[in-house]
Amino acid sequence: MATPRTEDGATAAAAAPTARVAARARNRALFASFYRRELVTRYLGSVTGLAWALLNPIVLLGVYAFVFTEVFPQRGVDAFLPFLAVGLWPWQASQEALQRATTTLGSYSALIRKVAFPHELTVYASTLATFTLHFAGYVAVLCILAAIGQPLHLSGLLLAVPLWCLLALAVTGLALITASLQVFIRDIEHVLPPLLMIAFYLTPILYPPSAVPAVVQPWLAANPFAWVVGRLRDALLHGNLALHAGDAVAVAIAVLLFVAGRWVFRRLSPRFEDYL
Repeated sequence: MATPRTEDGATAAAAAPTARVAARARNRALFASFYRRELVTRYLGSVTGLAWALLNPIVLLGVYAFVFTEVFPQRGVDAFLPFLAVGLWPWQASQEALQRATTTLGSYSALIRKVAFPHELTVYASTLATFTLHFAGYVAVLCILAAIGQPLHLSGLLLAVPLWCLLALAVTGLALITASLQVFIRDIEHVLPPLLMIAFYLTPILYPPSAVPAVVQPWLAANPFAWVVGRLRDALLHGNLALHAGDAVAVAIAVLLFVAGRWVFRRLSPRFEDYL
């Protein structure tokens, strides 16, 4: 026999879904506000911010292209400029997104202390704004290179878009961990740059994987970012859009990184107000 429900109980039960819907709508509005703030205030709100975000990778591309074509020419690469551009820009986006998101909680400290909301929204907004702007620059540079006759397959963007989304998901997971740890260990933001520099040179961005000694090849293959760069080059330099089993593994790793980062962040989030 069913237990009768009181009028107050029925009202509370009916109000619960409405409250959840209202909370989700509020969180979406907050995220949109944070995203606009990150995009406009940090990038589009000033000429220097936009110039740095777009011109810095272009300048690095030019410098590296000169050094590795004129000074230290790379063997095994027919057209070094598109080879470099395809791999360099995603790295720049990932590095900047991770570094910016690591310190983003501090910039929202006043709001976090006063208003109850999911703190991870600030990290999501920071990483998404960075990847949005850099992907726009990425597509623009690839189109320019293709227009001046560089060997590129723009049809490869059909695979490049989901690859960038996968990369953004993985970087967001890492950013959730570093951002939450930064609240308690303020040296995280200072440790990241040298670690990222080491990771950059251990990733085949400036050189082809074939240039690496055979004994190092297994370690290179275990580098997740090396896999992303390789898949982007397959798609954009060779027009290879075929999927294979490794793609499913990469998706699983990216999702696992995001879930792990979210778990760590939510475990530490209740104590943020005491340290910010």
